[in-house]
This record gives sequence, structure tokens and C-alpha cells, in this order.
Amino acid sequence: MTTSLQTRFRIGGMDCASCAAKINTAVLRMPKVEEVSVSVTGGTMTVKHSAGADVAEIEKKVSSLGFTIAPIVAKRAAKVQEHNHAGLLGDAPAPAPKEWEGGEALHGHAHGPGEGPWWRGRKGRLTLSAGAALVVAYGVGHLFPQIETYAFVIAMFVGLIPIARRAIMAAFAGTPFSIEMLMTIAAVGALIINATEEAAAVVFLFLVGELLEGVAAGKARDSIKALAALVPKTALLEENDKIREVPADSLAVGSIILVRPGDRISADGVIVSGECAIDEAPVTGESVPVQKGVDATVFAGTVNGDAALRVEVTATAEDNTIARVVKLVEEAQESKAPTERFIDRFSKYYTPGVVAVAALVAVLPPIMVGASWSEWGYKGLAILLIGCPCALVISTPAAIAASLSAGARKGLLMKGGAVLEGLGKLTAVALDKTGTLTEGKPKVTDLVPFGKSGPETLRLAAALEVGSSHPLALAILAKAEEDGIEIPAASHSKALGGKGVTAVIDGEEVFFGSPKAAAERTSIGMAHSRMITALNDEGKTVSVLVAGSTLAGAIAMRDEPRPDAVAGLKALAGAGIRTVMLTGDNKRTATAIGAQLGIEVRAELMPEDKQRIVGDLKKEGFVVGKVGDGINDAPALAAADIGIAMGGGTDVALETADAAVLHGRVGDVARMVELSKRTMRNIFQNIGMALGLKAVFLVTTIIGVTGLWPAILADTGATVLVTMNALRLLRPVR
Repeated sequence: MTTSLQTRFRIGGMDCASCAAKINTAVLRMPKVEEVSVSVTGGTMTVKHSAGADVAEIEKKVSSLGFTIAPIVAKRAAKVQEHNHAGLLGDAPAPAPKEWEGGEALHGHAHGPGEGPWWRGRKGRLTLSAGAALVVAYGVGHLFPQIETYAFVIAMFVGLIPIARRAIMAAFAGTPFSIEMLMTIAAVGALIINATEEAAAVVFLFLVGELLEGVAAGKARDSIKALAALVPKTALLEENDKIREVPADSLAVGSIILVRPGDRISADGVIVSGECAIDEAPVTGESVPVQKGVDATVFAGTVNGDAALRVEVTATAEDNTIARVVKLVEEAQESKAPTERFIDRFSKYYTPGVVAVAALVAVLPPIMVGASWSEWGYKGLAILLIGCPCALVISTPAAIAASLSAGARKGLLMKGGAVLEGLGKLTAVALDKTGTLTEGKPKVTDLVPFGKSGPETLRLAAALEVGSSHPLALAILAKAEEDGIEIPAASHSKALGGKGVTAVIDGEEVFFGSPKAAAERTSIGMAHSRMITALNDEGKTVSVLVAGSTLAGAIAMRDEPRPDAVAGLKALAGAGIRTVMLTGDNKRTATAIGAQLGIEVRAELMPEDKQRIVGDLKKEGFVVGKVGDGINDAPALAAADIGIAMGGGTDVALETADAAVLHGRVGDVARMVELSKRTMRNIFQNIGMALGLKAVFLVTTIIGVTGLWPAILADTGATVLVTMNALRLLRPVR
């Protein structure tokens, strides 16, 4: 059996849908190529091929169409990555080459991000040259009317020759009905019927429209590249008790870097010393700086506050959070949505159909009713230009690319247009409890005084738990730190398996553990027992403190809901989406949390139970989304129509899911749904504009109101309008 390989390329000079279509068609026709995915806005191409495919020939073929091309080679980390805090898919790509090999593009769309001002690109220079030639032609025609026709012919050929060359190359590569071919036919036809002035003007306007397309596409591309630019180019490496500045992309896993106050952090890592507020807004969109100290995770590109930090690097430059986000978005842009695939199929028949209609308009009236060949030939050429499919074909991918970029900048990652489109169709969402609806770690909820006060109970319990890594112990120590309690020293500490812990504090033996074990040491009154039972019924774990022979107090703990869980679930309900909690936790705790959140509960579930329930919901006719963060969520994530991994989850959950919420906010699930609906509205607006303008100009051309000039404006103008409308989606996700 032949093993399939996958190679990714960065394509230069590709700024419109027709560019992508030409590349896709040409490469797909090559030997041993199985599948091609091209992203206009990402400027990338992924080719799936057999081992015997000639990659060099693929590059040569794309170059022959007038584009520049360079492979995207994944770099390997210098050391094995031990902590994957990014939790995204696959290997991160190498940084895009700063300069493309192969010289300038033959293709007209030479303007792009990072290539300098538009007038320095080949397309910019060609447009300016064609414009200057047109101005000169008008001047010559005014001064020397007898050679006016020749002046406009020369002006037309200044712009048309490069266009015609691209049209011929595309035809040989399998795309005979390219926009360049339609433009060439229209210009030559105008020349034949002696409309030389209009022919020259139309060629110039066509070049202006393509240039505007390039600028608009560049804006969409810049939106995600701006994210990559957040990571500093240099870092302060601590080595052998000395600090030296090194390139950030040379940092190895395990290196220690110094981050000064106010500096951007140059790598993903873990704080080994120092504490301050970190501004994570550039990466996660979190509006409030997050206080972080030793052992806390930090991300490349975030901004240090007012204290120096020493950070141990946990991911190389190619594997950090931002690099993985950029890679995921680029790959997602190559994955077409159902609507986009439909438009692609439609355009394959649409363009030849336009050519046929234009030909019929040009020849039928003269043949059948003796109308003027010149008049109807002119109208046929105008229809040819009106029918160019660029605006229609770009209507969907432009909107999807803008949405994927906007979502990524806010920590909402979606693996392609199909996922983005599908999110808006969800009618039911099943959510895991621990780590998804809740924080995933217990917190102290109640300090219950019996023989001693609440703070004193906490003080003694904290003394017993010092040094323990048990989640409940950490919750107690965190509460003591939060309340500013000074923890006393404990001696003769002893852990009692399954019961609790004892130690001597201030000369007195103190026990802290389960109510049952406490009852073996002292009497627990009926009122106290009822209080403990009531806390248990709320899904809380209760530990009791006994000082000497006195019942001192109790501490209740529970894995509490995320701060935005209630609001997030209400937002989903407001969108008409049914929500249900699926958890392996005990029914009592799950029911208590469910009542607090106002959500339907299914508890004590195994992974296969969660998968089955998702399947049952789908059988009932729901379009189901599943949100989870653990290994036990993976089967259900895979079974759902859309699987969404919660930030901080396991790699298995993130690999299995179709989308990821990096912040871990429940409300972000509703934001994803709203972004999807907003995107689909934008797509329908784009399609409406593209077809509407064409319909209007088609009618006005046939009745003789408009001609070649408005025709080309109908095409290029619609393309620019559609692209700019799609770019509105780059506005921040609320």
C-alpha cells in the first residue's frame, strides 16, 4: 500500500480566488498528486501526494503560473518538550521565509504583506505604467487626432500583454476560463470593433481592481501575522550566572530567561522566581492582567508587569502557543466550508455559462433580426466582463478567513471553515463538569465554627496540611494565604490512611480528617451532624478538626463553577440551544452544581456513556456540540457534530476536538456560536452583493444603458466590496 505524504508551501502573489483556482487545478493534474488545498488569505498550499511525487516539479509548475513558492519546513525542537501548555495540533511551522526564491512573480498579484508599499510591487508598477500610458494616449489623441487610435492600442497593450500571458499559461495548466482569459477576449474584441479607447481604459481599470484585491487580501493576511509578530526577537538568557541577549528562536527547552518589568515574554514557560501581574490580552484577549507567581504558566508575547521574572522555557519558538495558533489558523483556512465547496462547484459551470451567454448575445440578434454586429458584439463583450466570477468565488473564503483570524486573536480556535459554519447550526451542547463548567480544583466554601472560630479552625488545619500536594490540602493552604493567616509550626505530623492527619500544634494534639474518623475521637452532636450532612448534600466535601478532645470546627470544600458559567449557559439558552451536563462525578455533587447553574444533569457516567448520550441526542434530531477537557471526554468529542476542547485540557481532548477555547471560559462557547452566525450572515451578504451587482449591470448592458467601463467596475468593484465587507469580521469578538 502506498503511503501518502503531505507537503505545505508558502505561495507569493496569490490574492484572489481565481489565483487559488488556477494553482489548485494545475497541481491536481500533476502525477502522483492526490489532493490540493489552497488558502488565499493564508497564502499557503497543502499538497497530499504519494512518495514518488516530484516536489520540485510542483514548485516549477506553480512558478510557471506566475507565483512564487517556497516549502514550509517544520523545525524540530532542540529537546523533548516536557510540558505542552499550548495544547494545539501538530508540529509548528518554521517561520515564513523573509524572501521568496525565484525572483518576482509573473502573476499580476504581486502586492502582499511584508513586500513594501503597493507601488513597489510588480503589479503596482504595471498598474502605474498602464495608467501613465492611458494618460499619454489621451494627450496624444487630443494633440494629434489622426493617430489617436494607435495611441490607445499601444496603451492597451502595455497592460494587456502580461494579462494575456498569464491567461495562456493558465489555459495550458487546465484553466481555460480564467478571469485573465475573459479580460483578454474582451479587450481584443473591443479592439476589433474599434472601441480602442474603452479597451485601454478597461484594461487599466482591471489592473486597478486586481491591485485593490491584493491590498484587501493583505489586510486579512496581516491580521494573523500580527499575532506572530507579538513574540520578541531576542531574549535574556541566564547561563553560568551570567545574563546575555540571544535570539528568541535559539532558546531550548529547559533554558532559564530573565524577563524585565514591562518586557514581552519571549517564550512559553513556567515562572521559577518572581511574582507580578501578566497582561495576557495580546494573546488570549483577557482584559484584566493575571497575577502569577512561581510554577505558573506564562505565554510568549504576553507582557510582564512591574517585577522581574525568571522563567524556565517549556517550548521552542516553533512550538510556542502563538506559533501553534498561527499554524492552526493557516491550516483551517485551507479547509473549505460546505458553502465554499458549493460555490466552487457552481463557479466551474458558471464561468463557461457566462462565455456561452455572451457569445449568444453577440451573435443571435444580428443573425435572427439583422441587428448591428458592432452594437451586439460590444454588448457581448460587456457581459463577458460582468460575468467574471471573482467576487462570487471570494465571497465565502474571505469571510471565513477573517472570522478564523478574529477568533484566534481571542482564543477561539476552529479547525476550518466547515467547523466555523457548523457551530452556528448547533441546537444542543453537552458539557463536562470538572474542568469545563467548574474550575477543576476544589476551593474552600465554608468555615464552620464549633468549639473554635472559623479563622482559628483554618489556621490549625493549614498547619497540618503544610507540605501536602493533595488537592484538598492545597485548597486549604490557598484559603489561608488569601485570608492572610499566619500558619503555626506543627510537629510529630502523621498521616492516617483513609482517615486524616494528626500533629502537635502549640503543645496540643490536633486531628483533621473525615467526619467518621473525627467521631472516633470525640462526640459529634446531632446539630453538628445535620450541618455536615447539609453541606454534603450541596456536593461539598467536609473535613472536621478536633483539637485535643474538643470538636473545634469543620471546613467544606467543593470544585466551584467557573465565574462565567451561569452567564455562559444563559447565553447558549438565549441562542435556543439545549444544554446538558455530562459527568463521571457522583450524582449528589453533580446535582448540586447543576442546580446552581440551572442545567440538566447526567451523572456517574463512563466515557462510553457520554458517547452514547451524544449519539442519542443526535438521533433525536439535535445538532450536538460537546465541550470537555479530559481523556474521558475524547470519545464523546469525536462522536459529536462539533467537539470543543476547553483550555488547559489534555492533549488527547485537544487533538480529538474540532475547536478549542483557550481561555477556559464557558461564555466563549456562545461567542463561537455567535461568530459562526455572524460569519454566515456576512457570506450571504457577500453572495447577494456579488450576484446583485452582476444582475443589475447585465440588464442595463442589454438595454444599452451601460457598456465596457461599468462592466469591469461591476466585477472588480464587487470583488473589492465583498472583500472589505468580509474584513468587518476582523472586529473584536465580544
